[in-house]
Amino acid sequence: MPWVLWVPATLALALVVLPVVGLLVRTDLRRVPELIVSDAALTALRLSLETAAVSTLACIVLGVPLAVVLARSTVRGIRVLRAVVLLPLVLPPVVGGLALLYLLGRKGFLGYLLGVTAGVQVPFTTAAVIIAQTFVAMPFLVVSLEGALRSGGDRYEQIASTLGARPWTVFRRVTLPLLLPALGSGAVLSFARALGEFGATITFAGSYEGVTRTLPLEVYVQAEADVESAVALALLLIVVAVVVIAVARPRALEGTAR
Repeated sequence: MPWVLWVPATLALALVVLPVVGLLVRTDLRRVPELIVSDAALTALRLSLETAAVSTLACIVLGVPLAVVLARSTVRGIRVLRAVVLLPLVLPPVVGGLALLYLLGRKGFLGYLLGVTAGVQVPFTTAAVIIAQTFVAMPFLVVSLEGALRSGGDRYEQIASTLGARPWTVFRRVTLPLLLPALGSGAVLSFARALGEFGATITFAGSYEGVTRTLPLEVYVQAEADVESAVALALLLIVVAVVVIAVARPRALEGTAR
C-alpha cells in the first residue's frame, strides 16, 4: 500500500472521529447514566429501534424486487427510473418530508383518498415515522443489491433458464441466494440510516412523545432546554449505531467474501 495514502486517510478519519471526540470533551461522563435513563429518553430509544426495525423490513420487502428490476430489466427509461429511485440520497430530508406530507396529508391526493374511503390519517402517527424512514433508507439497500447483481453477472440465471426453470424459480433458487451477503450489508446500512433519520420524520410525522418522537428528535428537543442531556442522548445514539454496524456489518462482509 503506498504510504502517501495515509495522509488523506488520516484526514478523513479525523473528519469523522474528531466531532465525536468534541462531544465526549463537552460531556460530564459521570452524569451520562442519569441523563440517558429518563423516561423520555428510554421511550425515544425504544421507538427509534422499533420503527427502524420495521422500516428495514419494509426496505427489504420492497427494495429487493426493485433492485432486481433495475439490474436486470432492459425496458426503456430504466436509467430515469434508477435516478428517481436514488433521489432520496441527494434530496434534503426535509424536502422528502414535505413531499410525503403533500402526498399523504389531508390535502394530498392519496391522503385525501385514504381519509374519505377508510378514515385513515397517516401524518403525525408512528406509521408516518416508518414511512419517512423507509423513504430515506431504502435507496441504500437498492444501491447495495443492484451493485452486487451487476458485478456478479447473470450467467447462473441464464443457465437455470436454459435448463427449463421458470422466472420465479430462477429468482427464488438462484438470484435470491446470490443476493444474501449484499442483502445483509444493505440491511445494516438501511437500519443505521433509519435510526438516525431526523428531517423527514419531524416534517411528516411531527414530534409527539411516545408516538413520533424518536431519539434524534429527542436530542433536538433537549438541545433547546438542557444541552447536557442533549449531548448525552447524542452519545447514546452514536453508541447504538456503532454497535449495530460493528456487530452486523462484519458478518455481512464475511458472507460477501465467501
